[in-house]
Amino acid sequence: MLIYGINPTTEALRAGTVSKIWTSATGARVARLVERARRAGVAVQQLEAAELERLAPGAVHQGVAADVDEPAPCTVQDLVRDVAAPLVVVLDGIEDPRNFGAVARTAEAAGVDGLIHQRRRSAPVGATAQKASAGALAHLRRVPVVNLCRTLDELRRAGVWTVGLDQNAGQAYHQLDLTGRIALVLGAEGRGLRRLVRERCDWLASIPMRGRVESLNVSVAAGVALFEAVRQRSAARSSGH
Repeated sequence: MLIYGINPTTEALRAGTVSKIWTSATGARVARLVERARRAGVAVQQLEAAELERLAPGAVHQGVAADVDEPAPCTVQDLVRDVAAPLVVVLDGIEDPRNFGAVARTAEAAGVDGLIHQRRRSAPVGATAQKASAGALAHLRRVPVVNLCRTLDELRRAGVWTVGLDQNAGQAYHQLDLTGRIALVLGAEGRGLRRLVRERCDWLASIPMRGRVESLNVSVAAGVALFEAVRQRSAARSSGH
């Protein structure tokens, strides 16, 4: 799989998934990247700017592109089996790769245990999503699934409570106990959660809006809810619970 940009390539190197790098740029950041690659035994090929543009046409590649290995297969059970209180993100129909990548970046920053998304009606996890994630997708375990409703049922059987963000929900996200085994379910901007997915969630929660806009960007909403979960879990650990 081709990715591009300095941050995504750097993070993929850290994850050990890069097989080759092409670069047409100079400068301190690129030099550090090339040195890291060579220490890791990864081949680096210097190209002319026009050659790299043909490799990643129209992309904001910063003079760097890389070939990375596809991630190892992962299942829902892999995410939750050996974790006392897993925190998982489930994406319902997020088709914009930039939004997908931005959510992945937020989720990885919050330390989630994995990301579940559909095989269909989901953004392709390619170069655009990788770039938007600033390399976070190199570190996140992902589980693409065929049927999201069945997956929510599987999570329930594994003892994981599902919390769907819905702007029409009667309770706010911070009113929920997010310290246990939790999967946060996020829908596409505009449409939100699909009806069947919404009905499968154990709880629905809203993010109260104080201004005139009716909703947040999905990655911002993810950050608000995920870092509330992080705050609650940190407080619970500090109190010895």
